[in-house]
This record gives sequence, C-alpha cells and structure tokens, in this order.
Amino acid sequence: MNIDGKKVLVRDDIYTWSNFISLTRVLVAFPIIYLHMRNNHQVNAAIWGLILYGGISDYLDGLVARWRNEISELGKSLDPIADKLMAFFLFIYTVWLGWIPLWYFALGVTRDTLIMAGSAHIKKERGKVAMSIMSGKITVNLMAIYWISVFFFPEEKNVQLFFMVASAVMMIVSFVEYKQRYHKIINGADFN
Repeated sequence: MNIDGKKVLVRDDIYTWSNFISLTRVLVAFPIIYLHMRNNHQVNAAIWGLILYGGISDYLDGLVARWRNEISELGKSLDPIADKLMAFFLFIYTVWLGWIPLWYFALGVTRDTLIMAGSAHIKKERGKVAMSIMSGKITVNLMAIYWISVFFFPEEKNVQLFFMVASAVMMIVSFVEYKQRYHKIINGADFN
C-alpha cells in the first residue's frame, strides 16, 4: 500500500480521450462569459448547457481514464489545471461583476498556487505527479456550488453565504491536508 491506499497503473500517454475531455473543460469558460455579457447578464440555455458540460466533464475525464485504463502523468496534471483555469476565469468574471468578494477569490488563488507549486516540486524531486486528494475534490465541488448559487440564484443570499463559508473553510482544511501529504511524499512515501 502507498500513501494513496492503493496502486494505480499510470501511463505516459499524451493523446487520450480523458486528456481531451479535460482540455475542453478549460475552453467552455470563455463562451459562458461572452454569452452572459452579450445577454445583459442573463442566463440562457446555451450558458446552462456549457456549465453543465463543465461540471459533467470534471467527472467524465476521470471515469473515462479509469474505464479505458489510460490514467496518465499528463492527465494527473491536466485535470486539476483544467479545473483551476475554468474556475479562475469564471470567478474573476463574477468578482468583476461585484457578485463575489475579492478576498474569497484571493484565498482560492493563493491556495491553488501553493498547491500547484508543491505539486511541481514533487514532480521535480520524485519524477511523477501526485494525484488529487478527497478534501481537494470536496473543496472544488463546494466552490462550484457557491459560484452556481451566485450566478444562477442571486436572490438566495443565505444559501450563498453558507456555501461561501463552507468552501472557504474547506479551502483551508484541504490546503493543510495537501501540505501534510507533500511532506510525507518529499520524505519518501510511495504515492500514485
């Protein structure tokens, strides 16, 4: 058993369906923003569809990678980077609109930058990328729910506040867990 509690076969493949799905997730942020601006900040069916694809593709890429046995070093990096880039553009847009506070955005960017720096250091020192952890996935989902509540349900202030606080707390919790995991890996723990 390794630090992840299991062993996973990881390939060096670049051209996989799961990597393609991850890459397309980044690209949906721009049409969402463009359509939203063009529609006077109103949501239409195309925006709903693009956001739905963004959410589904986050699960679909991992499912396809496991199903097709094509988990790759590139995919382990590309999936969280795609999540972070899509979130970055959508969150900065809503910060610009004044719908999400700047401090929240800054907390998320700081957390993600530090985690990515740690991941890059692990890759440099150990020669492979560490997989995401559950608290990180929970954090991303809570952040997404918060963003959706702000974007689609602007009148639901109590719901927004709940998910803003819950996701901010999870950002801190997951960062601490990533930091602990980073130290174990740097000190020699086996990992996927």
